[in-house]
Amino acid sequence: MNAFNRLILLILALLLLAVPVVLLLTAFAVIPADVIDQYTGYRGAVQFLGDFSASELTTGSRAVIAVVGALVALIALLLLLRELTLGRRVSRSTVMDDTPGRETVITANAVKTLAESAAREAGAESPSASLASDDDSYIVFTGIQVPSSDNYTELAARARENIMRVLGDQGVPVKDVEVTVRGTAS
Repeated sequence: MNAFNRLILLILALLLLAVPVVLLLTAFAVIPADVIDQYTGYRGAVQFLGDFSASELTTGSRAVIAVVGALVALIALLLLLRELTLGRRVSRSTVMDDTPGRETVITANAVKTLAESAAREAGAESPSASLASDDDSYIVFTGIQVPSSDNYTELAARARENIMRVLGDQGVPVKDVEVTVRGTAS
C-alpha cells in the first residue's frame, strides 16, 4: 500500500506542477493554445464550464456530487496521513561507525528496507515498516500480514526476533522493534 500511496501522491504533485506551468506557457504564447487543445481538449471543458449552471442541478445530483467530493477528499487525506510521521522524529541517516577513515552512515530508507526484508524472511506477508528516532537509535514499527495457515503470535515473535537480528548484524543501532499483525493475507 505504501507504493500505491506514493504513486497517487506523485501523480497529484506532478499535476499540481504541470497544470500551472502549461497555463503560464499558454498565457505567454510560448506554446500555442491550439497545440494544447489538440492534446488535452481543454476548450471543450472550458465550454462546458461556461455553459454550466448550478441552478439546473437536481437535489439528487447535488447529493451525488457532494458524496463523491467528500469521498475523494477523505481518500486523499488518508493517503497523505499514511505518509506523514506525525509526532515521530525520524533522522534521515544515522552514523553507524565514526572511526576516522571508516565512517559509515545508513539511511532511514535502508533501515526500513532491511526491516521489511527481515519480516518477509521470517514468513510475514506484505510487511511495511516505519521508523522513529530516539537519540542515536531507531525504533522500528512493522506491520505484517500472516498467512491463514500460520499462528499470529508465533509469526509476530519470529518477525520481531529476525528484524532485531538482521539490523543488529548490520550494525544498525536499534532501541526497539514493534510488530503489529494487520490480519491474514489473502
